[in-house]
Amino acid sequence: MSKPIILAVDDDAVVLKAVERDLHQRYAQNYRIVPINLGSAALDFVKRAQGQNENVALLIVDQRMPQMTGIDLLLSAQALYPGAKKVLLTAYADTEAALDAINRVRLDYYLMKPWDPPEEKLYPILDDLLSDWIAWMYPPGQRSFTI
Repeated sequence: MSKPIILAVDDDAVVLKAVERDLHQRYAQNYRIVPINLGSAALDFVKRAQGQNENVALLIVDQRMPQMTGIDLLLSAQALYPGAKKVLLTAYADTEAALDAINRVRLDYYLMKPWDPPEEKLYPILDDLLSDWIAWMYPPGQRSFTI
């Protein structure tokens, strides 16, 4: 079985690199980290992953992207992976959009950028979300990995 996927989507190359770096540091042993810089490309990836029976555990998506907002991407991805955990990356000005996303896409969490240090502001949140996803996806006795 292939590793479950953590998908990170942000059109800002610097932010995407930071997310990718932090995710690799903590989760690469048990998850496949996939960084993508466009919402439409991320949606195409999610469709292909579903077609190949791969598991998407977590979507970390920036709200402000050209062509497609983070909320729109999460709404589309939710139809394909309803159990995937969803995190919206926001700037301070996007707080209202994040609150709207809680209801519209059943958002699990929103993170304000920057999230430094990740040991305090990123990993505890993602650890909890991934633990919940594992418990939902793999009943006891069927788990071959941890967070």
